[in-house]
Amino acid sequence: RGLVAFALGTHTAGSGRVPAGLNNVVGLKPSLGSVSARGMVPACRTLDTLSVFAGTVADADAAFRAMAGYDPADAFSRSLPLPAASAVPPGLRLGVPDAQGLDFAGDALSEAAFAASLADLEALVGAGRPVDFAPMFATARLLYTGPWVAERYQAIRAVIETRPEILHPTTRAVIENAKHFSAADAFGGLYRLAELRRAADAVWDAVDVLAVPTYPRPRTVADLAADPIGPNSELGTYTNFVNLLDWCALAVPGRFRADTFPAGVTLLAPRGRDGLLAPLGAR
Repeated sequence: RGLVAFALGTHTAGSGRVPAGLNNVVGLKPSLGSVSARGMVPACRTLDTLSVFAGTVADADAAFRAMAGYDPADAFSRSLPLPAASAVPPGLRLGVPDAQGLDFAGDALSEAAFAASLADLEALVGAGRPVDFAPMFATARLLYTGPWVAERYQAIRAVIETRPEILHPTTRAVIENAKHFSAADAFGGLYRLAELRRAADAVWDAVDVLAVPTYPRPRTVADLAADPIGPNSELGTYTNFVNLLDWCALAVPGRFRADTFPAGVTLLAPRGRDGLLAPLGAR
């Protein structure tokens, strides 16, 4: 509506990017720890960050640069480099999901929109290199089916153990799955994540930035009313792994679908490379 230049959100699994894509605005997910989370209501403290919604990349980047900085009062804050804004560097190596990594849930309109957006991007930086997304998707599955759900339980423990009835039934059911995991399971999850992170980080030897769909396809309120979990899980296909892997991300508007719904593209980079995403996203 043009009422404000930017808004703040939170991000654990995709909350700072999926809504941005669905509303055709910019969603900036900073490197973990680069922005203080002190005072933010947590979901998973080890994965949470504030995020920025804005109408343009320039506004989102300006807000991020104003917020970024080490906070000694936040135990999860980290001192990370904040490069000066610059142009897209020459020779930037672009990566894209290989054929097995592109999943539009059978939606031809979303597939065509992403292909058109990718063509625009490749016209700027050159052809993208296909990347195996198996480690990323395996990482994403840990977030809700692995012991990280116990971190969500801990975040609202005082509520869920005293007044569980005030929680949305679906939220309560998901978080109460934490009771099925032991402390040993938590360590097993950490070991598995370390293996997957090592495999996923190998991609940065070959590329500098990854371009992915922001989500496979838009879903309706009716879809969510019929199945609150399935469509939400689908929407997180390209977001759920990013915080677990400690990467940064920028969701930008892309080519519209033929039915005029927005599609959206997300750019991904390693921790601390936020400054690389902004100039490319702006272009």
